[in-house]
Amino acid sequence: MRTTLTRYGATAALLSFALCAPTAPARAADGPDATAPSGRARTAPEPRPPSETPAERARRLGAETAARRAALHRPRFGACPASEGLADPVRCAVLRVPLDYARPDGPQISLTVSRVTATGDRTARQGSLVYNPGGPGASGMYFPLVADLPEWRRVAAAYDLVGYAPRGVGRSAPLSCQDPAARPAGPTQVPDRPSTAYKEQRIAAAREYARGCARRAGAALAHYTTLDNVRDLYVLRAALGDERLNFLGASYGTYLGAVYATLYPRQVRRVVFDSAVNPDPRRIWYRNNLDQSPAFERRWADFRAWAARHHDVYGLGRTAEAVRASYEKVRAGVARTPAGGVVGTGELQAAYLKAAYYDDVWPRRAAALSAYLRGDPGPLTEQAGPDPAAAAGYENARAVYTAVLCNDAPWPADWATWDRDNTELARTAPFETWPNAFLNLPCASWPAAGHRQRPVAVGEGMGMGQGVGEGGAGAVALPRTLVVAAERDGATPYPGALELQRRLGPQASLVTEAGAGTHGVVGGRNDCVDRHVERYLLTGDTPGRYVMCAPHPEPAPVSLDDRAAGTRRVPLPPVV
Repeated sequence: MRTTLTRYGATAALLSFALCAPTAPARAADGPDATAPSGRARTAPEPRPPSETPAERARRLGAETAARRAALHRPRFGACPASEGLADPVRCAVLRVPLDYARPDGPQISLTVSRVTATGDRTARQGSLVYNPGGPGASGMYFPLVADLPEWRRVAAAYDLVGYAPRGVGRSAPLSCQDPAARPAGPTQVPDRPSTAYKEQRIAAAREYARGCARRAGAALAHYTTLDNVRDLYVLRAALGDERLNFLGASYGTYLGAVYATLYPRQVRRVVFDSAVNPDPRRIWYRNNLDQSPAFERRWADFRAWAARHHDVYGLGRTAEAVRASYEKVRAGVARTPAGGVVGTGELQAAYLKAAYYDDVWPRRAAALSAYLRGDPGPLTEQAGPDPAAAAGYENARAVYTAVLCNDAPWPADWATWDRDNTELARTAPFETWPNAFLNLPCASWPAAGHRQRPVAVGEGMGMGQGVGEGGAGAVALPRTLVVAAERDGATPYPGALELQRRLGPQASLVTEAGAGTHGVVGGRNDCVDRHVERYLLTGDTPGRYVMCAPHPEPAPVSLDDRAAGTRRVPLPPVV
């Protein structure tokens, strides 16, 4: 499908920095646990930080060994392979890391890395800025391309801009759980209210997908985890010649960065957390996915309200409910006769889920509904139809996403729990509840034994943002960090930003885009946010504990002619 897997991954847009004035912080209506079905997680005690087991000590020491070797034998950067689509001045390299950090001399895997060196005076260079766009399953190899953009000029002068493909992604020890050609080419018909028989079909498919992951990856499957990603990042920092890490992480990348800061607080310099995953260990990952359902429902309502305000352009209805009725007419139509022979209700829902992630797609999505209702299915087919060229990338992204989330933390093994929780959610948040549940369902029968979860440190309980390194090697105060979030984000609901800031401690600043919900705040949508990010990266200064920015302008209604959609800068490619 043309839509891409973006569960905890953000589209990177272009930075355009401008000044704005801070205001008072926003408040979450009911706190971080407001969206927990039936409130069962509200009183659950937080897991204690685990004591180091012999296996974990071996992995810690293995990471230190790998980092020392990487610092001594740094990767050689040269011309990028044609498959990356990255021309000069972007240069590429390969970083070798252990598959299993408990065996640093055992099997090695290769991670692909891209870089543009700082354009400014060498005396003003501040090191490397490493980017992770989230997913998990997304590649940041394209990140150095922003060095050519005027909006990035000052950051690119001070930093080497570094992207990489995490383990399992792209050419970095690629992971796959099924032959991409085995996926149905479409159309797929997904019931609005899944029956018992349909649920049983999806349970069987999820079990088969999990078995496929085990068959195709073998024993390596257990080593696609957040902890392995964190140690890869630790080694990458050393390979780049940096004593401390400068990092921009989006969505899942915020959780990666937070766990890194917990394990390696001494090797943290400046970290920007964009669109924060809730790092509360009681929510990783099952409840975080439940939290998405009501948040996506709000964003789906935001899109419909916007389309209603532009009824004169699209004719979909003058209220959000009327627009919903128009969408349901389209849904019923493709259920009877797939659009273009390839777009059924499954493809339709996936395409319009993207409208809950990014408001810059609203004009084309609204126009496609309008065209279909006027008898022209072409625009809907173009936007939602299958893209065979993207099939392998989608399967790779899904495999990595599934492996990391399933390996990271326990998931309910009994279907009754999934059915109860999602049935309850679907009563008020039907748009994405069941598709999300079925996407994650392989975790209920996951065959690999992952590593134990490492809770993100709680700054308030440790004083001055202190964390402990791997093995409890003593308290270290974290430097200032910057969290940015959109108040109505569907993929990473806003309470997660409040929880991450709390855990990072009083040195953490939270910049909120009020009243907005596009996933991935940094980079060209909001000048106020970007100005704070630029200042922090260049000087280390943060704007205060809580800062509010006005929302970026809503997209203007446009025709299906892409040339008419020139109301904002073109973003970088979305994550997969």
